[in-house]
Amino acid sequence: MTLTSLKIKINRGEIVKIKHSAFNYDKHGQKYSGYRRTDPRIEEYVYAALESASTILNVGAGAGSYEPEDKYVIAVEPSSVMRSQRQRGKKVPAIIGTADSLPFDDHSFDASMAMVTIHHWPDIKKGLQELRRVTREQVLIMTFDPEALDGYWNAEYFPELNEIEKVRYPTIDFITESLGVNSQVQQIPIPFDCADGFQEAFYGRPEAFLDKEVRLSQSAWGFLPDGVEEKLVKRLSDDLKSGTWDKKYGHYRKKPALMGALRLIIARP
Repeated sequence: MTLTSLKIKINRGEIVKIKHSAFNYDKHGQKYSGYRRTDPRIEEYVYAALESASTILNVGAGAGSYEPEDKYVIAVEPSSVMRSQRQRGKKVPAIIGTADSLPFDDHSFDASMAMVTIHHWPDIKKGLQELRRVTREQVLIMTFDPEALDGYWNAEYFPELNEIEKVRYPTIDFITESLGVNSQVQQIPIPFDCADGFQEAFYGRPEAFLDKEVRLSQSAWGFLPDGVEEKLVKRLSDDLKSGTWDKKYGHYRKKPALMGALRLIIARP
């Protein structure tokens, strides 16, 4: 799966073509680490999957979310802005590199991980195969299942955004087949006060989407055609003010966790 452009149906069925699906973190990611942080409840699933691994490779590492502090971690991250934010969290410096050409020998690491990043890779299949090549044991992929993205109220309020995400995220079958090994797929519950600010993290806190900085930490907004983001935000804002949103979806405010589209894939040789 090589992503060079996106074609989505938007604005009453109009086909809109959007160039390469990689988000420009050097331009828009200056405050990313302030909104996309390790959530300790999701972290438990990641750490359990890493088990007894001592050496770990984190590809598309960003600011270092979900990297275990008690293990030897090597990080790979192409964005200079994201690499600089690792220093704020006192993470190890990241190597400049990309997933499809990892500068390591075969089987260099006990385990490897890619946390909500593969949808940014130009050649996802090659990147996954590279992870498998340099890893002795388990490969961990945290991603979102594109077939489960319409599971809550965002399908009504952000339909254009969902269409973009469905094209960008590879299917779970594609990931497991690309890794070519035995894979376990876990559906990860998303806590109400999730610290990792992806879209589903705010299922019960819709006011967060009115904050421009929150939206900037969710890359899909950057692919909307001009004027669409403002339209979506205004509609949500109006319905929150009028009480319409709460009449329809207020029960989400009392939901302790959401079983949404978040998945952890654990692939073993």
